[in-house]
Amino acid sequence: MAKNNASAKEEKNIQSRFSWLKEFLINVYSELKKVHWPGRPQIIGYTGVVLFAVTLVAIIIWLFDMGLSFVLERLFNAFA
Repeated sequence: MAKNNASAKEEKNIQSRFSWLKEFLINVYSELKKVHWPGRPQIIGYTGVVLFAVTLVAIIIWLFDMGLSFVLERLFNAFA
C-alpha cells in the first residue's frame, strides 16, 4: 500500500513538473498570435539600418585602433 501511494505521489509530482511547461507554451502561443509582424519592406529597411550601424561602428573602432597603434608605435620607437 505504501509503495502504491508513493508511486502515485511520484507520478503526480512528475505531472506537476510538466504542467507549468504546458501552460507556459500555451501562453506563449497565444501571445505570439497577438503580435503585429512587420511586412517585407519594413524588414528590408530595418536590415539596412542595422547593417549601416554595424558598419559605422566597425569603422569607428578600426580608426580608433589604427590611431592607438600609430601612437604606441611612435612612443615605443622613441623610448626604446
